[in-house]
Order: sequence, then C-alpha cells, then structure tokens
Amino acid sequence: MAASFAFDAIGTKWRIDIRDSLSVEHEDSLLEKICARISAYDRAYSRFRPDSIVTHASKEAGSYVLPQDSEELFSLYKKIYDITEGKVTPLIGDVLVAAGYDAEYSLTQKEPLTPAYLWDEVLSYKDSVLTVHRPTMIDVGAAGKGHLIDLVSAVIEDYGVASYVVDAGGDIRVRSSESTPLKVGLENPLNLTEVVGVAHIVNKSICGSAGSRRSWGDFHHIIDPVLLLSPKHIVAVWVVADTTFLADMLTTALFFVSPETLSQHFSFEWALLEDGMNMRYSPQFPGEFFSAG
Repeated sequence: MAASFAFDAIGTKWRIDIRDSLSVEHEDSLLEKICARISAYDRAYSRFRPDSIVTHASKEAGSYVLPQDSEELFSLYKKIYDITEGKVTPLIGDVLVAAGYDAEYSLTQKEPLTPAYLWDEVLSYKDSVLTVHRPTMIDVGAAGKGHLIDLVSAVIEDYGVASYVVDAGGDIRVRSSESTPLKVGLENPLNLTEVVGVAHIVNKSICGSAGSRRSWGDFHHIIDPVLLLSPKHIVAVWVVADTTFLADMLTTALFFVSPETLSQHFSFEWALLEDGMNMRYSPQFPGEFFSAG
C-alpha cells in the first residue's frame, strides 16, 4: 500500500507521500532510514547545533572531515560564489549571527556587522576535508534544504520507489511514472491567504524564497555579504529545476544576479515577484499567474 510520513526536522515541516506500494515492514524501515539521513546531515552542517561540525569550525581553525555529500555541496557553492562575485557564499554565517539570525532565533541585531570573508582568505576544501584558516561560521542555508531533500529522495529510491513527493517547508521534489502534474500554489508573500500563481510540476523540483519569511528590522534571511543589507528589489522567487539542490541554490542567487546570467550556466525555469508586485517569469515556466497586490 502507499504511505505518507509527516514530521518536523531541521526547523521545518516535512511531508513525504509514497505513491508506490510498500509493505508495513518496509514502510517502518524506510522512515527510520529517512530520519537517520536527516540527522546525519544536521550533525554535519547545522549552525544551530552546538555539536555540529560547522559549529566546531566557528570556534577553532583547522581541518574537518565532512560527509561525502559535501563534495557536491561545496562544488556548487564555489561555482555560484564565482558567478555571483561572492554574493552567495557559505561564509555568510557570522554576518547572519551578528544580524540576529542566530541559534536562539533572537532576530535582534547583536553587534555591528562586518563584511563576510573572501573564500580564498579563509576557506579551502578538497576530498571531503574542509579547512578554515580562522574560526568561521559556515552557513549552507542557501542550498542545504534542497540538497537534503535530494539525499532523502535517494534513500526512497533505494527502496525501489519510483513515484513520490517530498515536501520540506514548501520546497518540493516530485517523481512519478505518470504525467499528471502536481499543482503547487505560489504563495503571495504579502498575504499568505492568497496565491499569485500555480505551478504544474512533473518529475521536477520547485523551490521558493521570499523576503517576508524570517524578516526582522531591516533584514531578512538573505543578506548581501558586502553591503550588509537585505535585497529589497525582489519580493519572492520561484525556481523549477531537475534537482531540488539546484532549485534551492538559485532562489538565493536570483536575489543578486539576473536570471539571464544564471541561465548561461544552468538549465531552469524561474519566476520573480519584484518590488511593486510586478511579476516576471521565463517563457517555459510550467504554470500560470494571477494578479498580485
């Protein structure tokens, strides 16, 4: 029979719908492995845990062995870092903490902000070994949830499941042998009871980001590492891509560089809700839009 799992993890709500048949025994085993995979990722990369690897790196310079999945994580981060000229960086952690987006979620600026370090000044990575040349808080929030959704999906597929939906806080991966799309409402960030459009997702992933989420004072969860300001010219972003990892990363990158620039390097569809509630989107975006305001 089909199965559904719902639980909280990494600070967000998860819902996983398995559309293929599973025995009760396999259902229990699969959920156990999903939770173990999430826990292992959290122990490595969460800056909100005192015992994580990145928290240790924020207190003491040195070399730290990361899981194998860090290879693709830091590879994509470095590529995006170069394309955005350092605007999207895993070295934003200390800026976020000082601004108030800290382990306690104080959302109150704690100290004066200083620009994030440059990659080559403080960070090197090779063969799953992360070296920080001075104590630095690494933050992989621009892509970590999407990356983890794909890793959890790999666990699901290892059980022979071909049709499923993984939804972690609205970032969604859809896989199915059928062509019927999953309809995903695109939330109006200024009125959470409304949608500004509907995306139709078939064997793709969709992620979104909005400045209204996790906002306080003059900041939201995305901060320019040099200007030390949160971008306000874009209200919300949605990206559809083959992987949730890429879709998640590009939702942050689009706050800093144009979709045309990113399209020179990646295949994806996009929609931007700009300041003034003007909607722009790629010609092949799989969905429809309504008036927003």
